[in-house]
Amino acid sequence: MNLFEDGFKFNPTVLVEELIPVATEVIIVLIAFAILKPIGTKAITAALERMSKQRNLTEGRSKTIEKLSINIFSYALIFILIVMLLSAINVNIGPLLAGAGIVGLAIGFGAQGLVSDVVTGFFILLERQIEVDDYVTAGGYDGIVEEVGIRTTKIRGFDGTLNFIPNRNISGVANHSRGNMRALVDIGIGYDENIDEAMAVLQQVADDFANDERFKEGPNVLGVQSLGSSDVVIRILGKTANMEQWGVERDLRKAMKEALDRAGIEIPYPHQVYVQKNEN
Repeated sequence: MNLFEDGFKFNPTVLVEELIPVATEVIIVLIAFAILKPIGTKAITAALERMSKQRNLTEGRSKTIEKLSINIFSYALIFILIVMLLSAINVNIGPLLAGAGIVGLAIGFGAQGLVSDVVTGFFILLERQIEVDDYVTAGGYDGIVEEVGIRTTKIRGFDGTLNFIPNRNISGVANHSRGNMRALVDIGIGYDENIDEAMAVLQQVADDFANDERFKEGPNVLGVQSLGSSDVVIRILGKTANMEQWGVERDLRKAMKEALDRAGIEIPYPHQVYVQKNEN
């Protein structure tokens, strides 16, 4: 059948007969995609939950594998969707697939950064340099890892900013979430105070904190750290569970300030002295 009758006279019947099967197939493909994507995502999540329990994977490692698997699944599903849509509109994909190698080679020369992202991301995952929920410094950013992908890594800063870092820009990683962390507090006392007495008061507070489950070792009073312009600085050091160091340091400072106040030991603060000269 022809779309045109009697020369250039348009035949709408033929157009409708040609479009209806194509439109129906396209709609079916889109509906299948809309159904398969959430089902596949839930299946991947459930499978990885079972695997993590069987193999005793850490929560961070489990989340990393889950997000990466969902990412790969989404890319594969989109590729299949494009191929099926092209087939639905009667586009011969054989020559397209055959020419994909040549096109891919041409694109590769102009997309070396993308290739570098994928390769770097692969080794980051293989070597387990970072995982989801780790506190890291990478690519000039620091924060909590939200996702490790094959092309980009997402790090949420402590101010709420979500940073997207191409993997090729991650030349080094400082992972602050591996092992115990250090809690360090410096307390200054006046030069007129008894240093041994102050250290004894601070050590008593440190001993009370030794029963805090957040501490893994210590804390202990190390001694005089430095001599400032108006104070003698005493250092307290301990090891805490991961990501607990900041809260512990705040609690230590508060408790030690209160203990020194009760003992009558002065913590120096800036003073201003006014001298009035009387010429008479």
